[in-house]
Parts: sequence; C-alpha cells; structure tokens
Amino acid sequence: MLDQYTKLTEKIKSNPNDFESKLSLAELYMMEARISGEHGHYYPAALQVINDVLTHDLKDPTMYRALLDKSSVLLSLHQFVEAKEIAEKAVQYNAYSADIYGVLVDANVELGHYDKAIAYADKMVSIRPDLRSYSRVSYLREIHGMVDESIAALKLAVAAGYPGMEQTEWARLTLGHLYERYGSLDSAMYQYATSLSARPNYPFAIAAMSNAFASMGQQEKADSLNEVARNLIPEVSFFVDKAAWEKEHGNSKASKELTREILDMIADDEKAGHKMGIELSKVYLNLMNDTDKALSAALTEYSVRPENIDVNKMLAEIYYAKGDQDKTKEHLQRALVTGSKDPELKCLEGLMMSKTAQVEEGTKLIKSVFVETPYLDCSFCKEARSIIL
Repeated sequence: MLDQYTKLTEKIKSNPNDFESKLSLAELYMMEARISGEHGHYYPAALQVINDVLTHDLKDPTMYRALLDKSSVLLSLHQFVEAKEIAEKAVQYNAYSADIYGVLVDANVELGHYDKAIAYADKMVSIRPDLRSYSRVSYLREIHGMVDESIAALKLAVAAGYPGMEQTEWARLTLGHLYERYGSLDSAMYQYATSLSARPNYPFAIAAMSNAFASMGQQEKADSLNEVARNLIPEVSFFVDKAAWEKEHGNSKASKELTREILDMIADDEKAGHKMGIELSKVYLNLMNDTDKALSAALTEYSVRPENIDVNKMLAEIYYAKGDQDKTKEHLQRALVTGSKDPELKCLEGLMMSKTAQVEEGTKLIKSVFVETPYLDCSFCKEARSIIL
C-alpha cells in the first residue's frame, strides 16, 4: 500500500485537480479498511477525499466513479439509506455497470426491500456474472430458504475468483459459514483451511476456524486461534467471541474487561460514522444481560430499516429474553417473511410453538433443528435443548 499511496499523493500534490488519482487514493483507503480492520480511520479518510472530488464540476465517467465510491463507503459504514440514494444517482450516469447494481442489491437487502434487491441482482448477473454477482445471488437464495441453491451460487463465486485474493477468500469464507450454519461442519472447516492455504494469516478465516473448534468443545485450540486473529486486526467480532467464551466458562472478570474494550471499540467506530446498532445490541444482550439497552440499540436500527429480517430477528430474541411473547411472535413473523431456514429462527419458532397449543409441533421442529445443526449456539438454545432431552 505504501508505494501506491506515495505515488498517488505525489500526483495529487503536483496536480490538485487530478480527480482520477484522488479517487484511486480513496479506493486504496477502502481496500485497506477491509484488510486491516481499521474502519474508523480509513473509511472517513476515503469519504473525505471523495466528497472533495464531488465539490467540483465533474465529467463522465469521473462523476459515476465518485458516486460509486461514495455509495460503497456509506454502505460499509452501514448508512444504508444514504448509500441507496447515492447509488441511485450513480445509475443515472452509468446504467450498464455491474458494480453499482451490487451496491443497490446490498442497500436494498439491508433496508429489507428484498424484491428490489432480487431485481437488481438479476440485472447485475446479466451484465457481469462473476464473484460479486454470484455472492449476492447466494445470499438472496439463502434468506428465501434455498440453501442448496445458495451453496451452489457461492461455489460459482469462489470458482470465478483468483485464489488468495481478498475477495475470493471472503467468498470462500462465506461458503464455509453457510456450511457451518446448516450443519456441515466438516465442509466448513475444509473451506477455512483452504482459505488459509491460499491466503496465509487471513484473520477472518483464522477466527472462523477458532469458532468452529469452540463449537466442537476444543476450547484450547479455539482460544489460541482467536488470539492470533485478534493480534492481526482489531475486528470487534473477534473480541466478542473471546468475551463470550470467558463468560461461558465463568471467567467474569476477563469477560467484563473485554466487554469494556469492545464498547470502546464500537464507540470509536460510531464516532467515525459507522452505524453499529445491531452489534451493540448483541453485546448488551449476550455479554451484559442488559435487555433494556439491547432493546434500545435494536430499536434504533428498526426505526431506519423495519423490514430487515436480521433486525427483526434481533428484536425477537430480545423480546423473548424479556418474556414478552406477543412482541417476540410479531418480530419472529417478520423475520421469517422471506421463508428463511436460519436454524436460530426455526429454533425460536419451535420454542414459541411449544408455549402454545402446538407443543408437539414445536418440539418436533426443535428436534429437527438440533439434528441438522447439533452445535447450534444462541441465547435461547439451552432452553430449547432442555425441551427435547
């Protein structure tokens, strides 16, 4: 990165109106944010450069490129409404680029506009069937309950990429997560190991393997790998995993110390414009057992994207912890609107059924979930397991 940074900054210094070099610099910052995990530094830096470029009277295709970059940064900062608005402006300058449709897919998914997301994904694939378009098709298939088809699309995505490149290994990692989520842990571990072979010291693959070992009860291996991942990049989720394990093993002091560190990390990200409502909600619920703060954080997200199934899943989990069955049912139904087969959602659905006249059906559903995903871990999984023992 340093060589590229030096060359670009020298060009910009000699010609402040070299907008192409400025946008290349912004894109370099965006890439470094993904690789280093230093979101709070690189995304605001990228946005500052892009906004400076957009103050000028730009010609095509520079205007399109600047809008594409800005919408991509806003998407990474979880500013989904703003990302969608900027991406829609970009399409007016170039309606034949797959890249901008990728942003529109993601923004509409996050806002819960799934029909629009599907339409944009179809458009994206028709323009350029590649790693990025196949990955988006895969996610849309998964949330609509098409798990096997989702896996098939992600396999195409991985095959379309160059081994070792960050995008390729992210897709391979996602494929591993899919296998793990739906009970094929051996296949998941194979993907994680393959990713590390192609991209040594890839922190997200190391963390994924750490979580897999933890789910199998091999905590020593899990801890060792988690430490490696945390030392590579300051990714919040790695610290959350470690704090959760410490809490589970009764090490409350260590868990509390890590939780304070996590809250500081989230606060820094939020100061940089990164919306972290769902992540914060999970910390309050799972690490601090504070359902009121968890609810407040989740409702902040809900006010912006009430149709998103993940936000509704989070609310259903919180309301269940609070003992509010009516609200749990309301948000669970919204989370299941696409026909998702997410094991956690199905497990919660079974629990809710078991508390009504549908006890037998609920028990049967819970059993099927744990048969398919025996290592499933969630805030209500212990209760669910107690029903079928």
